[in-house]
This record gives sequence, structure tokens and C-alpha cells, in this order.
Amino acid sequence: MFVFIGLGQTALAQVTISGYVTDTNDGEPLFGANVVLDGTMKGASTNIEGYYEISNVESGSYTIKATLVGHREITRDITVGSGNMEINFEMELLNVGLEALSVFASRSDQNTPVAFTELDREQVETQLGSRDLPMVLNVTPSVYATEQGGGAGDARINVRGFDQRNVAVMINGVPVNDMENGWVYWSNWDGVGDVANSIQIQRGMSNVNLATPSVGGTLNILTDPASNEKGGRFKQEIGSGGFKKTTAMLNTGLINDKFAFSAVGVRKTGDGIVNGTWTDSYAYYFGASYQINDKNRLDLFALGAPQRHGQNLYAQNIGTYSESFARSLDGYDNAALDVFYQKSRYYNANINGVSSSYTGNQYTGAAWEGPVVKSRYDRSFIMERENFYHKPQVNLNWYSQFSDILSFSNVLYYSGGQGGGSGTLGSIVWDYSHPQRIANWDATIAQNSSNPGGESDGILRNSRNNQWTVGNIAKLTADLDQLQLQIGVDWRTAEIEHYREVRDLLGGNFYVDSGDDFSPNRRVGLGDMVDYNFTNTVDWLGGYIQGEYQTDDFSAYATAGYTTIRYKHDNYFTRDPENTNQYLFRESDWINGGQLKAGALYSFSRNFEAFANVGFISKVPIFDDVIDDRSGAINEDPVNEKFYFYEAGVHIFDNAGKFGMNANFYFTDRQDRTFTQGITQQDGTEGIINISGVGQQHYGIELETSYQFSQRLRLDFSTSHNLWKYTDDVSARYLEDVSQGQYQELDLFIDDLRVGNAPQTQYAYTLSVQPTAELEVQLIGKTFMRHYSDFNPLDRQDPNDRAQTWKAPNYSVFDMHLNYRLDNIFQGTRLFVNVFNLFDEVYVQDSTDNSRFNSYRVNGDIVNPHSADAAEVFLGLPRRFNAGFAIDF
Repeated sequence: MFVFIGLGQTALAQVTISGYVTDTNDGEPLFGANVVLDGTMKGASTNIEGYYEISNVESGSYTIKATLVGHREITRDITVGSGNMEINFEMELLNVGLEALSVFASRSDQNTPVAFTELDREQVETQLGSRDLPMVLNVTPSVYATEQGGGAGDARINVRGFDQRNVAVMINGVPVNDMENGWVYWSNWDGVGDVANSIQIQRGMSNVNLATPSVGGTLNILTDPASNEKGGRFKQEIGSGGFKKTTAMLNTGLINDKFAFSAVGVRKTGDGIVNGTWTDSYAYYFGASYQINDKNRLDLFALGAPQRHGQNLYAQNIGTYSESFARSLDGYDNAALDVFYQKSRYYNANINGVSSSYTGNQYTGAAWEGPVVKSRYDRSFIMERENFYHKPQVNLNWYSQFSDILSFSNVLYYSGGQGGGSGTLGSIVWDYSHPQRIANWDATIAQNSSNPGGESDGILRNSRNNQWTVGNIAKLTADLDQLQLQIGVDWRTAEIEHYREVRDLLGGNFYVDSGDDFSPNRRVGLGDMVDYNFTNTVDWLGGYIQGEYQTDDFSAYATAGYTTIRYKHDNYFTRDPENTNQYLFRESDWINGGQLKAGALYSFSRNFEAFANVGFISKVPIFDDVIDDRSGAINEDPVNEKFYFYEAGVHIFDNAGKFGMNANFYFTDRQDRTFTQGITQQDGTEGIINISGVGQQHYGIELETSYQFSQRLRLDFSTSHNLWKYTDDVSARYLEDVSQGQYQELDLFIDDLRVGNAPQTQYAYTLSVQPTAELEVQLIGKTFMRHYSDFNPLDRQDPNDRAQTWKAPNYSVFDMHLNYRLDNIFQGTRLFVNVFNLFDEVYVQDSTDNSRFNSYRVNGDIVNPHSADAAEVFLGLPRRFNAGFAIDF
């Protein structure tokens, strides 16, 4: 690499290209426009005066390109000689829609007083390598994403110490977090990385005006068909674990300034890196844009990813994965290796072999296939845990410019969902000769086959989650010169079916189910409902008002929002205790929440800006904290969590576009975090108690900086240093029996314990080298430190147990990305190779303290609490590659 760098530093004449980028209509300077020399790493962004400067440009012929979201791209062919050059650009607003799309999605720019990082299409394409989408964000301060057990689509993301239930994910302005619990299942959005024009992660409360769970941050993804150039792409990839992926894309470009259409199809298969984590999936995307007239535009988006994949959901003791790694850790008792003896780094307790003579079929019921009874994925094994799902999303966006000052945007959207995941039900024969029990399929099949009449004692079941969501988001904006006012309404409703069904009878002819109160001891077969059957409904209504003020050197915004949510539960297998002829129905009251946000940014000069923001969110509890959908118990007094936000930061950059830095400090105070727990009262009825008052504080400093050493060498660096902790012990007093007035006390001893599940210190460094005009090499390093294991605060009821959770070892991991353009041979063709975990580092990426199943125990007691041998973990995936070619036409 250093040889390549030396070759790039030839003693050629070097000049400076500078100029201004302005708006065609009014001549005003355009801030944040990107001016780059195509095919090089040289470029700069315009400052608030619209000025850019690209220095140290070698003599030669180039194509210079100016781009800005919402404006028509401009390219020019230039020849650089021995003298400095001034090149100015006048950029035309494409149409009302492109600008509205960015506003509608609540995207931030350099005038917005919040901390954010934006990844453009090229960066996503270069670094993602067909991994789950969150994995490309690990170079961002205070953002931690892992692939957990390694299953395709099973990634998770943590921002500023908050899991993805408290991170809003939006695609083209539409929230995609689960309506019941706020989680995001990345397997449902497998094709988004192939069509994203940009991904923006706003850390902290963000400037999103919808009542989304923007506590840790907001992940904003845009896919705009009108911004794509005419043509298409064919991309073929291969990789470790038998990975194969084919992507085809077609873009019409903007036809007659009126119509644009994009279509993408993806086919992906693979055996997986970890045993049993195979994938069999498709993805599709359709986007259309129609400019009705100068004042109105329609956009239509449809995307989905029907898929099946094997899962690895059971974390293991470290010794199960690697004896040598376990021995190297301080605090790991070597005696634990006699219990958790090494399997391999690729071990998965969710898969076990089965005799190929077993030909029993499985019921999948996948939405894209219809109810299907077919042979299992592979005759040689059976998966205990398999996921199959298809969650399409369709939204119709309308943008209208009513007058010079008044505009309107509206999106009507639908999201479906069909599928679920597998597991066991009944009496399975378990093999306890492994570190963690695994299903003995042959013994279970033999047991079921020998039963009188062929009754199955234990079966495989599907847990189904079929759902639909319909919503509408409307925003009315008044642009009063320097002041912009906006009012919006957010309505959505979701209905989610939950039931289990027979997937595989495992050698038997039927299964006897006692889950249905109305039909006990039913004989059921493949595809029949078992165990439970209920429907949950979520009704959501929100509104907000927002004001933004902007001058040449000052900008500010303030938002006030209100949300009300109601939950309903219809349990078709459970009798209503007050009317035993009817099924159980429960309905909560409307629960109210809200948010207040404000921030300001001031430009002291064209090279230095400072910002600050404050905010408050009262967050409505999720469904499970209001209604227990197994027992039907209802929480009569749900408690909202409260979040207080404080943040300040600076932006520093030079005129030449060689250096830039963003730095900020944040403090998030989480109060009244509530846990709910089901109880059986003395009168025999089921109830839910609130364990409230848990407090957390999250604060830290974050830094992002970059330096362009030369036309062929660039360094990006980011870091975050955080402290996330619980603030006080909690004493909860709850009414155990209403009739007797009896109370119980529950004490949690959590004061000053660190919040786990993500490293609290992070570094990321990217070295980009372009030895020639055709070859680009990126080396990305990431270092993670102070990673405390995850734990449940309800487990800390011993006043003598004040120890911190086990802290996983610090680690560094490197990735390399190589791209080679073949334009001189095959126009529009490039080759690429991505190598992840370049040096094959062994490291702990996910950890849970004092594991219930995988702690080293003697006589049932944990031998070394809060130590390495008491934790269960997922190791990071080993070295692997992704390679292929792409042809643009």
C-alpha cells in the first residue's frame, strides 16, 4: 500500500480549482453542494457563501461534477494545466418533490443543530458488502451494530447506549419500527441497501417531528427514483459460506422532466458462516415519480424481501466456542472447560442432524407461497429455529406547492407482514451431552412413531406474526422568508395476528393440543392452530407544530408534539372469566405522550459553527407493558418513560475542503424506566405490576474528523467516549391483593451499575488510498472498549451484589475494500473485493451477564458471578470475503 501511495505522489504540476455554486433562480449561494473530480477522491463541499476550493490537483483531463440533493447534477469536462482555475456552477432545482422528500423525511443538514452523520450511495456501496444494513454504521460515533448469531437479517443496532426499540428507523419518511414493541427486523429490509441514495443517522433526539422513538437516534433512508441517472446495473457477488447474490437494476432517469421509474430485483442464497445460518431470499424495489405540473408531484414506492433463513439464537459460554480464547481471559475458571468443552467457533445449538430416511414434510405457510406443505430445507438436518417472513411496504407520496409560501406533503402507506419463526412444542427428546441441550430429532421421531395411534409427544411449531399497518402522514408548511412554520398529523393503525401452528409432527400422525379453552384436547395436524391464538390492535394518533428560523449566520428550530395510543387484545383461545361463552377481550384507555424540542446554530465565521439543543420526550409504554397477551391481564396504571436531552457541538472546516471536524457533547437523562411483571393475585386473577422509578444517565463526547492529504490519500477518524449508568437503587411497592390490601416490596440494587450491551468507548479510522485513477483501496479499523455485558435490572435484588457486570475484552477489527474500474477496457464495469475481519480476530461482540443457561455452576450456584465463565456470548464472525463485479449501462 505504501508503494502505491508513493507512486501517487509524483512531481507533477498541481493547481487549485475554486469557485461558487449558486441557485439558478435567485442567484443565492447553495450551502453543502459537493464538487468532485469524477474518478478521484478529490472534492470539496461549499460553505455558507457557496464557495468551494479543491487544491493540489495534478495536470490532466477530468470531469468535474457538482451535486446537491434536490438539484440537477452538473458535469463538465475540463483540462487542468499549470495555472489555477475558477469554475462556477448555477444549479437548478429539479422540482418541488425532491426538496419535499428531504423535508418530509426530517433530514438534517449543516444548518440543523443536531449531531448527524450521512453516508452517500457510494460509501454504502463500497463498505456494506451485502451485510445487514446497520453494519455499515459502525464507523459512526456511539453507534454499535453486530450480526449477533450470524443469521442473515438478525443484526441489531445500539445508539448512545439505547437498543433499537429506542432508535427510529424511517424509509422515505415512513417509520418501520414494529408497532407493538418498537423492534426492527432487518431481514425484512434486505434490499434497502441496494437502492439507498443516502443513509443518515441522527444521534440523540434528532429533529424528526413525528412521534417516533428517537431517543438514541434516528436512522433515515432515502430512495429517490428521480435522482437516478438513466440506465441500469447488473451486479454479481459471491462470498464466504457459499454466498451468492445477483442484483439487477433499471432506471429510466427523469423523462421530459416529468416521469422517472426505478426497479430493482435481488436473489440471494448461501449456506452461512455459522453452521445452519443458511439464507434463501429475494428482494424487490419499485419507485416511480411523476411531476404532474410545476406545483404537484406524486411518488410511489414499493419494496419487500420475502425470505427464509436459519437462525442461531442461543448464545454460548465462551469455552464452547474456543478453549484457547477462554483460557486467555482473566477471570475465566479453567474448570469450566470440563463442562463447556469446545465445539467450534461455528457452533449453533439450533441445528442437529437427522436420519435422511425421515421424509416428514413441514408446513411453512409463507405468504409469498401460500400455505405450503413441503420437504424441509435440507434432508440431512432439522432446524429448531428458522425464520420466514415477507413484509412489503407501499407508500404514495403527494407533494404540492399551493402558493409561493404554502406547500403540502402527504404520504399514505401500507405495510403488510406474513410469516414467523419456528421452535419446539411439547415433549422433545433433548440431548444433554452437549454444553447446551440440543434437540435429538431421531430419538424424538422414534418416540412419536412408537406411540399408540401415532400421537406426537413433541413437535415443531411455527409462531406466526401476520400483520397489516395503514397510516397517513400529512404536513403543511408555510415558508415566510426567514421563518418556516409546519404543522403535521400522523395517523396509523395496525392489526397483528399471533398464533402457533403445527410445522412438523416429527414422525407422528397428530398432536393433542390443550391451548384452546373452547375445544380442549383437540387432535391437530400440519398447519392447524395450537397453543394460542389472539389479535392485537394498535391505534395511533399524533400531531405536531414546528418552527424554523434561518438567516445567513443563524438558524433555530422548535417542535412541540402530542401522541395518543390505544391497545386492544382479542384472545380467541381464552374464555372471558365474566362471560364464559365469549372469548377474552381487553382494551386499554388512550395513553398520552408528547415531545418538546428546540435547538440553535450560529456561524461565527465561514469556518466555525456552534450549536446546542434541548428536548423532552414522554414516551408511551409498548403493548406488552400495558396488556399481557398470554394471560389477558391489563395494566390499569401504565407509566410513561421520560427522557431529557441536552447537547452542544461545533463544526470546523477549511475553505480548501481538505479538513473538517464535528465535535459534540450530549447528556440524556432517562427517568421512570418501567418494568412490568405478571402476578397471580390471591383471588386467582392475573395482574400486571409496575416496577417504576429506574433511572439512567447517558452522556459522552463524540468526534468526527477527516483530512485530505493529497489527491490520492485521505484519512477519516471518529471516536466517542461515553458513560452510561443506572443512577439510583429502586424500591417498588406494589399491591399484591386488592381484596386484602396487601403490599409487597421489591428492591433493585443498581445504583452506579453500567448500562450494558454496547462498548462505551469507540474508535474508527478509515484510510482511503487511490494509487491510480482506476484503483481505490480502503482500510477501515474499529476499536471497541469498555463493553459491559447486558443484564436485567430485575435480577439485582441482593443488596450485597454491587459488582459491575462482566466487561468483555477490548478488541480491534479491520476491514478492507478494493474497487477497480475497468472503464478503459469495459466501460462502466468495476471489480470489487471486501474482506471483513481482515486479521481473523477472535472477539466477543455480544455478551449477557450471569447467564441462566451457560454460567459455570456447581450444585446449581454460579461459581464466579459477573465473570467471563458466567457470561454467554456471541463471538464476532471470522475472516470472510465478498467479491464480484458490477456493470453500469
